[in-house]
Amino acid sequence: MNAELKKLIDNAKRVVFLGGAGVSTESGIPDFRSETGIYAAQNRYGAPPEVLLSHDFFWKHTEKFYKYYRECLIFPTAKPNAAHHALAELERQGKLSAVVTQNIDGLHQAAGSKKVLELHGSIHRNYCTRCNKFYPLETVMNAKGVPKCSCGGIIKPDVVLYGEGLDSATLSEAINQIRRADLLIIGGTSLVVHPAAGLMDFFGGENLVIINLTPTARDVYATLCIRDRVGEVLKLD
Repeated sequence: MNAELKKLIDNAKRVVFLGGAGVSTESGIPDFRSETGIYAAQNRYGAPPEVLLSHDFFWKHTEKFYKYYRECLIFPTAKPNAAHHALAELERQGKLSAVVTQNIDGLHQAAGSKKVLELHGSIHRNYCTRCNKFYPLETVMNAKGVPKCSCGGIIKPDVVLYGEGLDSATLSEAINQIRRADLLIIGGTSLVVHPAAGLMDFFGGENLVIINLTPTARDVYATLCIRDRVGEVLKLD
């Protein structure tokens, strides 16, 4: 682990991690805006992700939604990387109070993290829009075309689509955790997508650390900025 960061963690009482897509790129999951990211696929579908992954598109063009969703957002063979494992270990040590993530891949839980606040939901939870029965990821993956419930209803991923609001209970708990932290580590996010980017405004603790490959507009507020991959910075010795 980065020596300066380790010192800040050692001296902290309550650490919270706020992560974005860059946390999972080292697991082979593309981010949004790189050349191989989710936005690059829009040329094959004739519309940007903001349309293809919107609430309206899901209901009006459900089959096309699922084609794009399966191709670009589900990576069932992805495994937790060094960042996920390091955060799980910090939680086991009693240092890390919570992971707040914008990711929907479930890799934090796969690495062993218990307190994970998924702002945008999870691909591993899917529900019938008619009877609310829940289904695992395998149901969506194995279905041909639009996955249907045993009652005949359409199954929808429990992820936040464009045009939908974040779950209020999850958002409230994320704000609470960040408010109570004395060290906030932000990793793998450009801090431009709201409302997640605005969560930093609730932090009033002593030290802020930002880990990202490129600069962010919030770097000026950070105690420590590290330009590197999150896994490389957090990996355990």
